[in-house]
Amino acid sequence: MSQLRIALLGTGPWAERTHAPAIAAHPDAELSGVWGRRPEAAAALAAAHDTKAYAGGGDGDGDGGSGAGGLDGLDALLAASDAVAFALPPDVQAPLAARAAAAGCHLLMDKPVATTVPGARAVADAAERAGVASLVFCTLRFADETAKWVEEQAALGGWFTARAHWLGALYGAGNDSPYADSPWRREKGGLWDVGPHALSALLPVLGDVTAVTAVRTEPDLTHLVLTHTSGVSSSAVLSLSTPAKGAGAGLELRGEHGTAVLPQGWGDPADIFGTAISALLTAARTGEPHACDVRFGLRLTEILAEAEEQLTGA
Repeated sequence: MSQLRIALLGTGPWAERTHAPAIAAHPDAELSGVWGRRPEAAAALAAAHDTKAYAGGGDGDGDGGSGAGGLDGLDALLAASDAVAFALPPDVQAPLAARAAAAGCHLLMDKPVATTVPGARAVADAAERAGVASLVFCTLRFADETAKWVEEQAALGGWFTARAHWLGALYGAGNDSPYADSPWRREKGGLWDVGPHALSALLPVLGDVTAVTAVRTEPDLTHLVLTHTSGVSSSAVLSLSTPAKGAGAGLELRGEHGTAVLPQGWGDPADIFGTAISALLTAARTGEPHACDVRFGLRLTEILAEAEEQLTGA
C-alpha cells in the first residue's frame, strides 16, 4: 500500500488535538473520514481536515461519552479505510475495534484497550482471526527519548527494583482541562487511565507481572506492588486527583549498574502519535507484530482488572 487510509472514530479533544492532526500530517497516511456519535462534531472535525464525516446517533462526544450510540455510516467508513484510529472511551472502543478488525482494518487503539478482560480479549481474538495488524498507543513506547530509554534498560538488565509514579492533576482543584469532562476517566480514575503508562514501561524492562497487590488510600490514589518474571518487584503510585503542585510522572530503576531515571519532556503528543502511525504501517506491511500490539494491551487490562478486583472486591 502506498498510503494507509486511516479512519478516525471519535470527535472529542483527544481526537481533535492529537489523532486528526497526526494522521493528516503523516506522509504515508490519509485521513479517510471521521466518525462520531454527534453529526455536528464529526462534520466540524472532518471539515477541518478536508475529509468526509460519517455519523452515528447517541449522546456524548467521541472522547467523553459512555454509550456506543448509533452506528449509521460506520460500515461505509470501514469499507473506505485500511486502518482505524480510536479516540473513544475504552469500553466503547473495544466492540467497535472488533467490528473494524472483522472488516479487515488494522487497529490503532488507545489505552486501555478495554476495562474488562472479556472486552479486551474479544478485540485480540478478532484481530488474530482477521490477520490484521494492531497497536496500542502507550505514549512512553513511542516518544523518541523514552522509547530509547526503555529499550536500553531492558537490554542492560541487572535491576534490583523499580518505582513509578504517575500523578495527574486532571481532577485536582482548579483544573480546567477539557479531558476532565470524560465520564469514564472520572469513574475509573488513575488506575485505568495512567496505570497503562506505568505498566507499559515496567513490563519490557522487568518482565511480565506474576503477582499484583493493590491498595487505595484515597478515592483516587492507588498503590500497586508488582512481582515480575525476572524475580524483581516494583511499585507504582497512580492518581488523576493530585494537587497541581504535586503532580508529575516518573520511573526510577535501581540495580547493579546504579540508577536509571526515565527522561522527561516527551514532546508533542501529535508528533508521538505520528510515530505510532509509522509503526502500525510497518507492522501492516511486514506482518511482524509490534511489541505494543493488542495482545500486549490485553495483558495490561488483565493486570489492571486484577488490581481493581482487589480494591473493590468485585
